[in-house]
Amino acid sequence: MTSKDRKGQGGLLASTNEIFGELPVEPICVRVSVAVKLTGMSRSTLYELIGDGEVEAVKVGRSTFVKYASLKRLFEKS
Repeated sequence: MTSKDRKGQGGLLASTNEIFGELPVEPICVRVSVAVKLTGMSRSTLYELIGDGEVEAVKVGRSTFVKYASLKRLFEKS
């Protein structure tokens, strides 16, 4: 998937369905790279929010997964 494929109408970031396809439910967690694409924020800003406890994340081995519900809550507060 190229960066052009991830962009929706008018250059907006891709929707969840465009990235994940047709899922029956929302994902529990997403990798940091996917969270960056979904939110449009920088990687460093996302890690700052994780460090401040505003976004929940889970480490599995060397990978960091961001709780999807936590991302949604962040933007519902705004």
